[in-house]
Amino acid sequence: MVQYNYPTTILLGRDALSEFINRLKEKGHKKPLIVADRTLEKIGIVGKLTDLLASAGIDFDVYTDTHPNPVEEDVEKGVVAYREGNCDSIIGLGGGSPIDVAKVIKIMVTNPPPLAQYDDCRGGDRLITKPMPPLYAVPTTSGTGSEVGRSGVIILRETGRKTIFFHPNLMPAIAVLEPELTAGMPPLLTAATGMDAFVHCMEAYFVGMFHPMADGIALQGMELVIKWLPEACKNGVDLDAREKMQIAASMGAVAFQKGLGMIHSMAHPLSSLYGLHHGMANALLLPESVLFLEKAKLTAEQMAKIQKVRSIFAECGLGRGSLTESCGDFCEMVGIPMRLSKHGITAAELAKLSDEAFEDGCHASNMVPVNKADFLKVLSAAM
Repeated sequence: MVQYNYPTTILLGRDALSEFINRLKEKGHKKPLIVADRTLEKIGIVGKLTDLLASAGIDFDVYTDTHPNPVEEDVEKGVVAYREGNCDSIIGLGGGSPIDVAKVIKIMVTNPPPLAQYDDCRGGDRLITKPMPPLYAVPTTSGTGSEVGRSGVIILRETGRKTIFFHPNLMPAIAVLEPELTAGMPPLLTAATGMDAFVHCMEAYFVGMFHPMADGIALQGMELVIKWLPEACKNGVDLDAREKMQIAASMGAVAFQKGLGMIHSMAHPLSSLYGLHHGMANALLLPESVLFLEKAKLTAEQMAKIQKVRSIFAECGLGRGSLTESCGDFCEMVGIPMRLSKHGITAAELAKLSDEAFEDGCHASNMVPVNKADFLKVLSAAM
């Protein structure tokens, strides 16, 4: 196991979970609330954590009423569980969904409702003023990077839209990257979460802001995904591949502090309106979105960035005639069932999806400006 201290404390490798328990005991926490989901409870992942806590003499409560695309009610129930259990800290255990719920529970156990007032698009972070409980993250997938992020995404009741809640203090104090916890992921979930990490890195790299630190992390993250995601999909118990994908996911989340782009603006309504897994949505939209960029009138600097990502694919033996082709072939290599129509999306729904995508803020930092007609064109091509 190794420890990194950027951007937060990261425990990476085998035995990271055991070391985390030691750290919790040193900090004197009496009763954390574990925020997970029912699947993790059923397959025994929650039990691995609770057994270690019990052995260390640390009491705990478990809350598992979280949805794959978390909704406001998940947070409300979690706040009740925290208060009724007299908890003093929070552990987010799972993929990005339980960890995001854990972050927003952290806000709401000390700050007054309604949740909507803390919407980042409204500058809601300035209203988050009360001291919040300590938060820790133990990811069981390798995609969102929520374990090193300062925001959580929840579908608000009043709008039905995925909404970002941001505050610098939402970053977990410790992120626990234990590769054995991801070894049970099936190949398709491995592929979808891994493509999420790739899109985070790529869209962040394409943002025009001058941020060489984030760019360096994004480039290395893409290389790790291209090299190791196929191995993780082929052999789920390859802990080296799992570990590399865990750190790649965290790197993606560090990089996208620069911003994201049009892919995420389309992926968000696909998840909130139709329940499509976020990483899967990103993968399905990736080739046609890249084609849109490659056909756009780009500056020399923008073209150089496209070429740089092409060169990473080429160095990994996946060079093709265009970045679009490399991305498409890579998605198919890792087993993504391409085309939106294969996932229940119909042509009749594309106009609404285009409208929702345009309302999403992520495309504000896209490499080139996009409008509703552009979104409709890309979504249609991805059918």
